[in-house]
Amino acid sequence: MVILRSDGKIMSWSEEACTNQWLIGLEECNKRINNMVEDSKQKAGLDKTIPLKALGMSLSGIDEEESRVNLEKHLKKTYPQATENIFLANDAVGSLATAIDGGGVVLIAGTGSVGQLINPDLSEHRCGGWGHAIGDEASGYWIAQKAIKIYFDHVDNLFSTQYDVSVVEKAMFKYFKVTDQGGMLQHFYSNFNKAHIAGFCKEISSETKDPLVCHVFKEAGKLLAQHVIALVPKMDKSLINEEGGIRIVCVGSVFKSWPLLELGFVENLKQNGKLIGIKEVMLLRLKASAAIGAAVLGAKSLKSKIPLDYSANYDVLFHSSI
Repeated sequence: MVILRSDGKIMSWSEEACTNQWLIGLEECNKRINNMVEDSKQKAGLDKTIPLKALGMSLSGIDEEESRVNLEKHLKKTYPQATENIFLANDAVGSLATAIDGGGVVLIAGTGSVGQLINPDLSEHRCGGWGHAIGDEASGYWIAQKAIKIYFDHVDNLFSTQYDVSVVEKAMFKYFKVTDQGGMLQHFYSNFNKAHIAGFCKEISSETKDPLVCHVFKEAGKLLAQHVIALVPKMDKSLINEEGGIRIVCVGSVFKSWPLLELGFVENLKQNGKLIGIKEVMLLRLKASAAIGAAVLGAKSLKSKIPLDYSANYDVLFHSSI
């Protein structure tokens, strides 16, 4: 959490653990939010009993309207001293508002993945983000599972691959501390841990010259581009024609391997993106907390504009005409 003054000056920061109400429950979620509010007020030299003018929150676990309403009602009732006004949006919205004063796309590829379009009128549309069982394409989990599945299929002679699997095999045995295929079953079934499996993505990402690793990451790049392509029909035309192209805020550790993703990303955009009007794209990586964007949106909900140097909050990861 950050407290911003009306002139944009940062007054204080605070941190807490997970605030996803579906993981920790509504009461604990709001308790942690209030803890951050009180801690931030204290650090800023503010009276804890005087509510903030606005609390902008960009959280996971509030995509449904009912979830937002319940969280807001409970917070106001239980902690009336926290804030006078509340603005709630999902975690993608705060990331975008930190980098852009307007609309764009947030592309998240960490343990999971999702593409989120936010139009200038704040209407939202999503692609993906349905979890590892039926989605999360191009996520860390997807990349790890894809590499492991290709290896299994090749060793079983179910589907032979043209690529040498020895590098993936060695990395897999080392990372998961197993000596054969059978040892992997516990990791996918009895002791399943999605985040741990997704960590294998980082393990193989250093093998930048291995053809199989390059192939898997290229496929992930194609899928990341497909998320953008899927959102274009619902995109305000002003975003497509924006100077510099469609602005895409990239969030998640998978983008640390951009050189491995780039070839597939560009290939798909050139093959399919041009057909639906994509002319140019600019990929941005945040170097400032999404809490800043959430605070700005909180102010906007009161028709108040906080001045920000948005360009200071991101680096350009990739920019190209298609």
